[in-house]
Amino acid sequence: MRIELLYFDGCPSYQMLLPKVRELLASEGVEDEVELRPVESLEAAEKARFLGSPTLRINGKDIDSGAAERSDYGLKCRLYRSGEETSGLPPEEWIVEAIRSRPGVDKR
Repeated sequence: MRIELLYFDGCPSYQMLLPKVRELLASEGVEDEVELRPVESLEAAEKARFLGSPTLRINGKDIDSGAAERSDYGLKCRLYRSGEETSGLPPEEWIVEAIRSRPGVDKR
């Protein structure tokens, strides 16, 4: 499994997300490493379809189900909306769901 954490240095949220992602991966029995991918320019942000820091992708797919419909790429801190709440970190449920939805996982 490929786990990518895209970020830019001007936003600290990725540093808070990284240990949480590692913890959730371990709790799901996943030993794959998280690949840190810095995004350093607007051109790189557009090429990577970077919606802001932090962006978490599992097997190339953003954990936010609405991300594919967006095109507001850039070097910015990303906000995640879940229900009535807004946070600089994605909800844990989204991360776990993305981990569990990878190919080859028994979804019983």
